[in-house]
Amino acid sequence: MCGLGGLARIDGQDLGVEADAILATMARTLAHRGPDEEELLRQGRVGLAFTRLSLVDPENGGQPLYSEDRSVVLIANGEVYNHKELSATLPAGTRFRTGSDCEVLVHLYQQKGLDFLDDVRGMFGLVLWDRRRDVLLLARDHFGVKPLYFTRDDRRIAFASEIKALFADPATPRRVDWDGALVNPTVTSAPSLDLGAPATYFEGVESVPAATILEIDLRDGATRRHTYWTLPDFDGDSTRTDAEIIGDFRELLADSVRACATADVSIGLFLSGGVDSAAVAALAADTTDLQTFSVLSGSTVVNGDARHARLVADKLGVANHQVRFDASDVPTADEWKRLLWLTEMPTCSPEQYYKHELHRYVRAEHPEIKGMLLGAAADEFCGGYSTTTAGDGGWQAFEDALAGMARRGRLDSGRPRLAAWWEGTEGGLLTDAALGAARDLVGRDPYGAFVAAKMRDVEQFNCWHEDRTAAGSGTEARVPFLDRRLVELVASIPAARRERLLWDKAIVREAVADLLPAEVTHRPKVPFFYGEGVQHTHRPFIEMLTRDGAALVEEALATPRGREMLDADRVRALLRRLADAPLSAHVERLLPLLNLCLLDTMVAELPPPLVDSAVLLPAVRPAHRFTDWATEAPRIEELVFAAPRWTPDSVLALADHVELLRDATGTAYLAVEGSLEYVLGADDTWTALLHSLDGTRTLAEVCADLDTHPEAFRQLLDDSLDLGLLRPGAPAPATTPHDGDRNV
Repeated sequence: MCGLGGLARIDGQDLGVEADAILATMARTLAHRGPDEEELLRQGRVGLAFTRLSLVDPENGGQPLYSEDRSVVLIANGEVYNHKELSATLPAGTRFRTGSDCEVLVHLYQQKGLDFLDDVRGMFGLVLWDRRRDVLLLARDHFGVKPLYFTRDDRRIAFASEIKALFADPATPRRVDWDGALVNPTVTSAPSLDLGAPATYFEGVESVPAATILEIDLRDGATRRHTYWTLPDFDGDSTRTDAEIIGDFRELLADSVRACATADVSIGLFLSGGVDSAAVAALAADTTDLQTFSVLSGSTVVNGDARHARLVADKLGVANHQVRFDASDVPTADEWKRLLWLTEMPTCSPEQYYKHELHRYVRAEHPEIKGMLLGAAADEFCGGYSTTTAGDGGWQAFEDALAGMARRGRLDSGRPRLAAWWEGTEGGLLTDAALGAARDLVGRDPYGAFVAAKMRDVEQFNCWHEDRTAAGSGTEARVPFLDRRLVELVASIPAARRERLLWDKAIVREAVADLLPAEVTHRPKVPFFYGEGVQHTHRPFIEMLTRDGAALVEEALATPRGREMLDADRVRALLRRLADAPLSAHVERLLPLLNLCLLDTMVAELPPPLVDSAVLLPAVRPAHRFTDWATEAPRIEELVFAAPRWTPDSVLALADHVELLRDATGTAYLAVEGSLEYVLGADDTWTALLHSLDGTRTLAEVCADLDTHPEAFRQLLDDSLDLGLLRPGAPAPATTPHDGDRNV
């Protein structure tokens, strides 16, 4: 991984000496991406800034890279995994001046012109200057794993691996794109399919599209777009058997893992406990001396991720470092703003914090590791969201849900006023043809449309944050599942066989079933920190927002756009609600809006380079070293779980907006704000306990009457308080006699 930056005149003129200061600032801004080396070049119309992280040929692989006659100049961020194969295709006598994997791109360009990336496998953002033709090429890999942004006017273009480096050029606008961000589905989490181009969140800043070369004529700025690969339509017609397809998938994934694990330095792996990262670990274990790293937090203990990560590591015989996030660990406002500036994305959330902290731990404790394998992006292309999207149904329910998401996407981007025809009990009287035949998603089957939308998400979100959180510690993230051969293989599966191979990621599970414990291979999909135990993730970030009189929130609300765009009273009310009941709402709904406000301030008054602000970071957290999970579990829980919000002496009652109801059969329900939300057992002790919590007696007293004890309801009490179903203290004054549960 490296940092790229630069300027070029596109009006036929040369850059002046004033460009030198801009290039130097760009390099300093990108220094965290490439801590090993820095090079600046200004000649004629072009100026380049390059910071290097040396993974291949550390001694002699510096950049820029040149053709033999120095007519072609290249700087590249990333890795060309098949560079040896590509080198073998070059004309006899081709001379390589370095051992860099990227040097082959110079020679391929000389041989093939704009077709030089057709056979490349890897991840890259690159800038190539052809002096003879007086053109500049900007290009990215097939999935946009490596970033490359640019901004331009009629005189010049500025480009960089990260948006913050573009602000070194005074001509770059410094405005957050609020209008675009507020309707971006990645920000809103809207359940719709969107095929729009990924956003940058900043006005006047564009990203080079994935699988694309932009060729810019430096004499007049004329730009040609060359797409060298397109995502398949996923309407496959393969005649290979299911077993053959699974076997091919295993072989291709193994080859991709081998390539990603190859470097002249050590490579690590983030092991989540799910089948994707476990598959990569299993295939990488024999190719490198693998060190794996996992999050040990309240959420990963409750949802099983931490235990399963250890189970996988023990099975494979590899080291596993469980990096501990204690309940008392709360990011400071300065730490959060630094992370936000690093990621440059309003969707910065707890997920990015955890991954950033993992990378920091690895850099501090294992500095020999400069690359990190990830299990990311298997879900997007291999059916990973099928079971969660289908609800209680099967594959058909999954495709029906996708059709609804596609329709919403078409309505949002096409004719939103037609939405009324699909709403209410009489909805659905129109076919999708009523939306217009020219819409992007019309004519595509639901699954093909879904994967196309997920391709956008991979570039907009997955690759973006994985790159930045790794770059913050001078580490390169490598993603074996993002290999075009794997995606093309999955795309070849006929529609009639998708359920067999893609339901619940069967193709991945069966491809590595012989390498992993069955408990892991068949483990249901578990989100990184959502689902069961998510309150343990919410609490530290809610505390971060409420700390010091909610200083971070008030800072955001006080910004010009914060005062204009956010309803301060409602924001504060939501924060109070979250503080009282962390499961009653999602803190992730609030964070993007606060992040946008904070980014507004940052682009107006640029923070110092990240390498200079590292002093803000706390000491690296410890890793927990296990000898036996079962015996150590109680001690682990003491560290990563927050203290219970109740004791046997607590006095509790149902919250004012909650009622306990029964129907004619005796079945009990909890109604929340008038809506039946929870079904309870008719005669179980938990229902009796809720009925008896009148706000005047302690838990111990109530439980004694029921011949039980509070500890028997530990999880139910914790969850009910976190959901805001129970409240401490005496009940509100009764206005009518209370004779027991109300009937429904």
